[in-house]
Amino acid sequence: MKTLIVNATVMLPDGPSETSVVIDGSQIADIDPGKNVKVDETVYATGLHLIPGVIDDQVHFREPGMTHKEDLVTGSRACAKGGVTTFLDMPNNDPSTTTQKLLEEKLTLAAEKSFVNYGFYIGATDDNIQDLKKAKRTPGIKIFMGSSTGDLLVEKAESLERIFAETTLPITAHCEDEETIRANALRIGRTSNVCKHSLIRDDEAAITATRRAIKLALQYEHRFHVLHVTTEAEATLLADYRHVLTSEVCPQHLLLNTEDYMRLGTLGQVNPSLKSAKDNEGLWNALLEGNIQIIASDHAPHTWSDKCKRYPESPSGMPVVDNLLPLMLNEVNNGRCSLQQVVQWMCEGPARVWDIVDKGKIEVGYDADLVLVDMNKKQLVESANQETKCKWSAWHGTELTGWPVRTWVVGHEVYRHGEFDESHRGVEVIFDHDRGGFWAED
Repeated sequence: MKTLIVNATVMLPDGPSETSVVIDGSQIADIDPGKNVKVDETVYATGLHLIPGVIDDQVHFREPGMTHKEDLVTGSRACAKGGVTTFLDMPNNDPSTTTQKLLEEKLTLAAEKSFVNYGFYIGATDDNIQDLKKAKRTPGIKIFMGSSTGDLLVEKAESLERIFAETTLPITAHCEDEETIRANALRIGRTSNVCKHSLIRDDEAAITATRRAIKLALQYEHRFHVLHVTTEAEATLLADYRHVLTSEVCPQHLLLNTEDYMRLGTLGQVNPSLKSAKDNEGLWNALLEGNIQIIASDHAPHTWSDKCKRYPESPSGMPVVDNLLPLMLNEVNNGRCSLQQVVQWMCEGPARVWDIVDKGKIEVGYDADLVLVDMNKKQLVESANQETKCKWSAWHGTELTGWPVRTWVVGHEVYRHGEFDESHRGVEVIFDHDRGGFWAED
């Protein structure tokens, strides 16, 4: 199948260009082709922007073990609709993904079910160092330094140090200090006020764990990526190490803060917690200055009935992947950032951080993971229209300007104006960890 996308504003690596792109099979075959190129289909895209498919490096699609909340079918449908063509899924499943066997079982499930491309982290525990040393077909090792599902909390100092010292895969971590969290909870006491969640999981819990992980990464010269940065203090710390470390931020921490608890209640309960409006500004500045390199969703769905339980019985996490790209396109329209920056943060950046082969750019020879977006389209976020199985959004009722309208995954159109082609499946992501990560190209 050969497709010509005509006259879009194409977001190329060196900037936007009003041109045309040829897809041949699974790859981008030509950019700005001659007038007589022969194709099977022509897509007329005047007035639209063509961007690389978004790579979301932090989702929790709940399969196996918790498929009443989400599964690989519903999660990947949400990706396709939202312009996300590749996801990297976290290991806190049931059972937790802590061995190569369990990792490959997830890869097999995704090959059967996922509409978009996929990869899976392997999770660290206090006693699976041998599994981590032998792991392959994965973006890297995920460490939970704060409370987590099942057996994935790495709390022993000696275990944490061994992981940094003895493994070779890139490491990423949820950085919240468990000792600080427990001390805060004891001091505050049991409460049903969800606003206290941000006092229990406070700035100190985040910065303490981040400092510890950075120290180990530097000591052992180990590639390290900080997940979901939430505080201005962390952003300031990371600025000092931007030459050797990478990090990310999520829309919930850029766009929501503690003032939103009054509106959202437990729907706003996430780990790490929402912080202040001042922290929102600090995170935006860090993104714009290059001290934080990528944006991800931390899509963590729970059922509506569970989320509506009284705090602290309510679980932490919110669904985001349906609206990840529209939320950021809306910020482009608000003048907060440029579309080129969004592409850098959500397409090119994740591909470089995780050594993903042939994805993240519109370039000849790269995989044809592409999204047409209408920067002028206005639409309400409505919980009932979410593809995520849990069917709710913290942004319900919010009008956003800028939406994906068509999505291609390795050359196959999987989503078009509200309709899905359910015959196609994405492919397993290939990671080339020998090429050196984010800074290798600088």
